[in-house]
Amino acid sequence: MSQRRKFIKQSLAGSALFLPGTASALSAFESKKSPNGERPLILSTWNHGVPANAAAWAKLQETNSILDAVEAGVRDTELDMDNLSVGLQGLPDREGITTLDASIMTGDGACGSVAFVRQIKHPISLARAVMEKTPHVMLAGEGARQFAIAQGFPLEEEKLSPKAQIEYDKWKVTSQYKPIINIENHDTIGMIGIDSKGKLAGSCTTSGLAYKMHGRVGDSPIIGAGLYVDDEVGAATATGLGETIIRICGSFLIVELMRQGRSPQEACEEAVRRLVKKSKNIQDIQAGFLAVNKDGETGAYAVHPGFNFAKATASGNVLIDSKSHF
Repeated sequence: MSQRRKFIKQSLAGSALFLPGTASALSAFESKKSPNGERPLILSTWNHGVPANAAAWAKLQETNSILDAVEAGVRDTELDMDNLSVGLQGLPDREGITTLDASIMTGDGACGSVAFVRQIKHPISLARAVMEKTPHVMLAGEGARQFAIAQGFPLEEEKLSPKAQIEYDKWKVTSQYKPIINIENHDTIGMIGIDSKGKLAGSCTTSGLAYKMHGRVGDSPIIGAGLYVDDEVGAATATGLGETIIRICGSFLIVELMRQGRSPQEACEEAVRRLVKKSKNIQDIQAGFLAVNKDGETGAYAVHPGFNFAKATASGNVLIDSKSHF
């Protein structure tokens, strides 16, 4: 994974990676800039955010829907067989079972999520179905699986991917339960976006903490923890050790801080400070936040170095290293 990260960073250093469609297609959007912001804009966590942003931008061109865009973007990551932290190819829990969590939200308050889901290739699309086709916000476990079947989602074979099986077999030698999220054992893709008119949406999907206790759910499907979106203010998403993010309602906190006048960067930094203050063994904990306000201004901050994110605008799609508390 470290070699992959190095390759991507070298490929992008000093220049913008233009998204599919070239400059002529990009001009289909009217780029609106504030002194420090731009829209439309898409942000997503980690290096897998670069291809995810490309998929999201292509969908935004096609449908002019920021909701469609953030769903399509993370669906791309859910299918990435090289990614061991998102999708059915992700690392399993202690029992050797891969369980998935996801959430999706729009700026008018509509939201949906699924947790502890098995055998569903695209939990983000299932979360959208919960949002659009039920009176609920969250479905979990067998109930979420039954809803997926009723909605026509195919059930995938419950079998670890080859890479996940290799890593799981290695882990079983000691079966050490040590929930560490760091630069090489991160989880989640979180994506937030804003269109040219200021409409916001976000998505978050993960296979969760590797070798977690069976039934564990992190921050990703919890509205206000892993994701929060409000058209009046902005949006935020989180990645890292979910328990620490849940304890501070991280994404909701960032949006509320922006509502009170903080910039996206200031809000992300304050959220990290609160997380650090409320967490033990902080040397073993990585968490990072992304934020965008209604003007297209952005922020990113992490506990430790190593967190990066992808940013797509009409100018291009680039990978950026976030600043950190330590």
